[in-house]
Amino acid sequence: MSETLGDAGPRRPVTLDDVARRAGVSQPTASRVLNGSARKVNEALRERVVTAARELGYTTNLSAQAVARGTSRTIALVISGISDPYFSAMAAAIMRQAELAGLRVSIAVTDRRSDRELELVREIRGHQPLAIILAGTGFLAPHPEDTLVDELRRYEETGGRVVLISRTDLPFETVSFDNHEGARQLARELAGLGYRRFLLLGSGTALLGMQQRIDGFVHGLADEGISHAADRILYPEFSWDGARRAIESLEEDTLREVELVFAITDDMALGAIAGLRSRGVSIPDDVAVAGFDDITTLRDIVPSLTTVHVALDTVAEEAIHRATTDGEVFTRKTVPAYPVLRESTPGV
Repeated sequence: MSETLGDAGPRRPVTLDDVARRAGVSQPTASRVLNGSARKVNEALRERVVTAARELGYTTNLSAQAVARGTSRTIALVISGISDPYFSAMAAAIMRQAELAGLRVSIAVTDRRSDRELELVREIRGHQPLAIILAGTGFLAPHPEDTLVDELRRYEETGGRVVLISRTDLPFETVSFDNHEGARQLARELAGLGYRRFLLLGSGTALLGMQQRIDGFVHGLADEGISHAADRILYPEFSWDGARRAIESLEEDTLREVELVFAITDDMALGAIAGLRSRGVSIPDDVAVAGFDDITTLRDIVPSLTTVHVALDTVAEEAIHRATTDGEVFTRKTVPAYPVLRESTPGV
């Protein structure tokens, strides 16, 4: 006899008891089949339970399952943004590595707001994921004491793992790449090509990793005897549009003095290129441009963009390894970042 679970009005969720009744088995037997118990169930009974679940449209309550087992197969990725090509690539790399480990990834976006980050972590704790990965640069102004760190510590006390990617502002497992050294090496390479007059585009949002890139670039130029680079740093909105508007608003005399624009991300470098072209400036004949991240969408850019390569797959693999390894305490891992010279900086 078939059942109808509430034909009139909204249907109530199908429960495990409904499946057990349809299959003609006990609720514990249905649970062992559908919730992955280590106890074996007769094959004929198992087929009856699976068929009943399929017919009724039953899906396992993963949150309840995690509570019951004290474990989860989900990793929560808390990321600064998803529209930025770099963060999209980061999320994709983490999801690839998680899939290889048999895990799922849920994504939450902070929009680079510290208050939103804290709110999301509090919410995520209630879902009891296997691990929380915080990916994206931290803030120059740290979180107030007894807030985010306390929330993450409480989560660890319940058996969760916390891993940071590309940020050093919190006292947890960290996998990073060397923003400062990557930018420093790029600056030295560009100075070696003969460039002397630079314009630097930083971030109007106070982000730790982005300031490290500016500082590294300035230090690299200083290594080559160029000491005035810090006089030409703009801090526009941290976006493609922000970089474009910054270039479009430059005084004509200032723009004529610039030989090379360095932007702290490839996305902002592409915005700078758009701004330069809108003003009739040829790249690289009139002004050279360089970025940071080596995002995959650069393959279609003409001229090809000089940048700093970040090994996202290596970072993601290391982060997933740390997120899924119980008990072990790791040292902080720094993945090298290195310059890649392309057509956008042919030399002076």
